[in-house]
Amino acid sequence: MRRSVMIACGKYLPRNCVTNADLAKRIETSDDWITQRTGIRQRYLAGEGELTSDMATAAALAALEKAGLTGRDIDAVILATTTPDQTFPATAVTVQDRIGMGDRGFAFDIQAVCSGFIYALATADNFIKSGQIKRALVIGAERMSNILDWNDRTTCVLFGDGAAAVILEASEEGAGTTADRGVISTHLHSEGAQRGLLFVNGGPSSTQTTGVIEMNGKEVFRHAVTRMSEVVTEALVTNGLSSADVQWLVPHQANKRIIDATAEKLQLPPEKVVLTVSEHGNTSAASIPLALVTAVEDGRIKRGDLLLMEAMGGGLTWGAALVRW
Repeated sequence: MRRSVMIACGKYLPRNCVTNADLAKRIETSDDWITQRTGIRQRYLAGEGELTSDMATAAALAALEKAGLTGRDIDAVILATTTPDQTFPATAVTVQDRIGMGDRGFAFDIQAVCSGFIYALATADNFIKSGQIKRALVIGAERMSNILDWNDRTTCVLFGDGAAAVILEASEEGAGTTADRGVISTHLHSEGAQRGLLFVNGGPSSTQTTGVIEMNGKEVFRHAVTRMSEVVTEALVTNGLSSADVQWLVPHQANKRIIDATAEKLQLPPEKVVLTVSEHGNTSAASIPLALVTAVEDGRIKRGDLLLMEAMGGGLTWGAALVRW
């Protein structure tokens, strides 16, 4: 049975690390206010002229170096982003060019906001399982700082910039069971009727401006805990597993309170949860892969560990992926 195996990963964070105390100098807020409500202590913000494609390319090159591959070994670049360089072309084609793929394969963007990486992973996994490609570069990259209202302390303190990438490779080793390495299953959902809870108030066909984030925080919190618990349970039940079988929950890093509430619902102890929201803030589609790479690099996630990744974002979109690292 053909499966998609994660063979390498890499990340990129801008140089500009902004603490809560730094933000308190420019808006009416405090370290205590932000930390108590979100768990965020700092975030990284892109420098002047630093684009989503720059960060995505850096993360992609880091992953390729770890895998011992070049751009010519990649068949597809699938980039999850809410903040593309331009309305078109897709930011992914810039990455394709910069990593040296030439005209090999294809590249495109996926827009599912904070769920984007799960959507991109599911898409790449299905391309590989169908036999259309052998290797895919799946990237989450965001410059969220460009779509923030810096006078709105309820949203601007939440987000950060960054990128991370994983390389998926086709494998036919093993029997294709949950004990074998690779993507075991992916689960995607959306509910367009709730799109007004979290959105950007601009766009090419409506205002011809980029716009800024608007959010009903209380309702987003409620939906996030419910939907992420549901989709994680769906992934486990589908594969005949329980939370006890999972080594690591790798959630979207939006808010520590949401992550804690979701883990509690699933009866997952805190020591099984990868938590990086205090370091990176909410980096939207880059959030899960940044948490993943951080935990791989510091030795928490080891070969053979069972990972459960989940996210919810504007749309509303939500999803989960069960992966044997």
